Amino acid sequence: MGPGLSLPGLSKDRLMTSLSCDVAIIGAGTAGMAAYRAARVHTERVLLIEATHYGTTCARVGCMPSKLLIAAADAAQAVREAHRFGVQAEAPRVDGRAVMQRVRSERDRFVGFVLDTVRGWPEATRLFGRARFTGPNTLDVAGQRVEAKSFVIATGSHTRIPAGWRERLGAKLLINEDVFDWQDLPRSLAVYGAGVIGLELALALRRLGVRVRLFARSERVGPLTDPELQALARRLFADELPLTLNAGVPDPVLDGDQVRIGDERFDAMLCAAGREPNLDGLGLQALGLGKPQLDRHTGQWGDSHVFIAGDVTDDRPLLHEAADAGRIAGDNAARWPRVHRRPRRAPLAVVFSDPQIALAGASHAELTAAGRAFDTGRVSFADQGRSRVMLVNRGGLHVYAERGTGRLLGAEMIGPAAEHLGHLLAWSVQRGDTVQQMLDSPFYHPVVEEGLRTALRQLQSDLHLPPPPIETCLDCDTSAEAGA
Repeated sequence: MGPGLSLPGLSKDRLMTSLSCDVAIIGAGTAGMAAYRAARVHTERVLLIEATHYGTTCARVGCMPSKLLIAAADAAQAVREAHRFGVQAEAPRVDGRAVMQRVRSERDRFVGFVLDTVRGWPEATRLFGRARFTGPNTLDVAGQRVEAKSFVIATGSHTRIPAGWRERLGAKLLINEDVFDWQDLPRSLAVYGAGVIGLELALALRRLGVRVRLFARSERVGPLTDPELQALARRLFADELPLTLNAGVPDPVLDGDQVRIGDERFDAMLCAAGREPNLDGLGLQALGLGKPQLDRHTGQWGDSHVFIAGDVTDDRPLLHEAADAGRIAGDNAARWPRVHRRPRRAPLAVVFSDPQIALAGASHAELTAAGRAFDTGRVSFADQGRSRVMLVNRGGLHVYAERGTGRLLGAEMIGPAAEHLGHLLAWSVQRGDTVQQMLDSPFYHPVVEEGLRTALRQLQSDLHLPPPPIETCLDCDTSAEAGA
């Protein structure tokens, strides 16, 4: 913060050693930016503190650059698959330097939009430096004392690295943030972690011609919790991607200029083994609040003046969830102590693999753990009409509904158009739709969504609910009437 810059109501002492505000927000990512906007609705005395760089994880090293890499991989795969439609094409030649040039260029463009937004905010409301609590209402930010009535912690997360790997592998150990600064594609790569990040990157790089092996800590590949669909996912991904399941924590070693795991050597190792919250060095003990306890409907830590939002909470680490959590936390931090509870959206998660994965509403594991009484409707995409037309007929969809009421509770799927079907299912869960109400909605022909209708019809039959009045039912079996 430059000398002479101040916001009305935001006070500094004469020696510029202390700064006072109503709300101090630590972290300027998706959650922190949302919290800043929400807090400023109530007060201009808001301070946004950032320790490393402005620009969200999504734009810099997450959602957007990974989708740029996946788009290039999809283009290469489309050329390889063209012969299946009777279209003859030469094998694709992947120019790794050109691929990464586009990834970096478009990534920088997306980051630029975020930076423009932050730079448009009053400079006096931004402070650059690492924050550390020195008391319940005070921070030290690179030597600057900051006093605030309330705080929002939105410091994000970082990749979890197994002990000893950094020292052992040095520059050959990579995380997802490193990938998007590549000048060229590597010849080979070991990927550790079969969650969303590892799976997406491993598949994309494989299709771009990189020799890849994916090491999974357990037998799970991707976030599906339904045992039948998880087994299907393992089979489908193993058809294309070399997998080592139940790898535990591998023992990579540096062998010359390569990483060796067992008898296989790679140019580098990418660690995507989960995330940890960025809480170290914040001096949380100075707050005297004990272990962080979050109410996701208020963002509040217990009943205190401290609020938490975004990936630092390890609560659905997704952009739209971080943005919602930031708005809730920022709004309540500015209102504190008059805290309002806010509703949260139905859960929705998508993996941009091929085939794609989507989870909407409650997962199979969540329903089972909660002891909910539910039935499952199933469909395989192997013979689904539109999917076969497009040669994407792989995967399956399971939908879960409450026994007795027929209300949709959730769904999991691996298959074509999962990013779109997931939205339809999440919307239905949030509205509280019953299976019959969903069936009464329009389904065009021929579309992939007809697969959802098949699963819903099976589910409606299994629920054994009384049939609705015929004059209100748009998807009832009237074959007996038709034959009369």
